[in-house]
Amino acid sequence: MIKTTHSLRVRYGETDPMKYVYYGNYAEYLEVARVELFRTIGISYNEIENHGIWLPVSEFRIKYLKPAKYDDLIEIQTSVRKIPGVRIEFEYEIFNQNHEKLTEAFTTLYFFDAQKQKAVRCPDFLMHYITKNWNDEH
Repeated sequence: MIKTTHSLRVRYGETDPMKYVYYGNYAEYLEVARVELFRTIGISYNEIENHGIWLPVSEFRIKYLKPAKYDDLIEIQTSVRKIPGVRIEFEYEIFNQNHEKLTEAFTTLYFFDAQKQKAVRCPDFLMHYITKNWNDEH
């Protein structure tokens, strides 16, 4: 398992008139968390794309438990619990500064070879970073 945590502060422009985070902004929060997970294990999203691999989202599920609000400091915990094949699955939990769970989410992305224009198994260069950072203790 790989598990990382990324924190960010909710900005005013991300909220609705009630000062709750607009639901559509959660997808962007999850993207930021995924990008930071890759950075934490030693490779940037940009570097993955420079190798000709894209990671389109094929599934997105979210459960809103409590609203995140303007100026909250939120923590996004991101996990990869299975070694990827053609797909990589991410699980997320979002907490506020009071450690209250606000959101649970799940995304599936697949590895897409930009040159061949087809889905492929997780490339070796990326699997190297994943297995190097894999922890069976979680």
